[in-house]
Amino acid sequence: MPRIFETPMALFDAVGEALGASDWLLLEQDRIDRFADATGDHQWIHVDPLKAASGPFGTCIAHGYLSLSLVNLFLPQIVEVRGLAMGVNYGCERVRFPAVVRVGSRVRGSAQLIAVEEVKGGVQAIIRVSVEIDGEDRPGCVVDTISRYYPA
Repeated sequence: MPRIFETPMALFDAVGEALGASDWLLLEQDRIDRFADATGDHQWIHVDPLKAASGPFGTCIAHGYLSLSLVNLFLPQIVEVRGLAMGVNYGCERVRFPAVVRVGSRVRGSAQLIAVEEVKGGVQAIIRVSVEIDGEDRPGCVVDTISRYYPA
């Protein structure tokens, strides 16, 4: 269940707070292969299970940008801003890939509201999302997302 903000302005009261976590997602080879097809990145560490088994990670790993793209799946599970005419992804301030995500791992997003400011016609929020890997100490991705919310 997402953390609900009834208006974009309500975000100001939650700066610095943890917003919660998404559901776990099993990252299977099929998703990795489809991402490889979509991006043209067919490097063997991602798509060749036989070769990857003897590689540095012992199995195929997800593309870093696949881990990043999952943030778009996770964020609506974590936070919902109501009273909008429109919300847009405005960009990212920082992206890191601290750990590899091995095929068969479970991942989820957890988020913290870092900053909020007024922008022309709306509110801009920076939300740090960590793509956690079940059973691992380090996340597969950490990104400071920038979202803009325009009230109805």
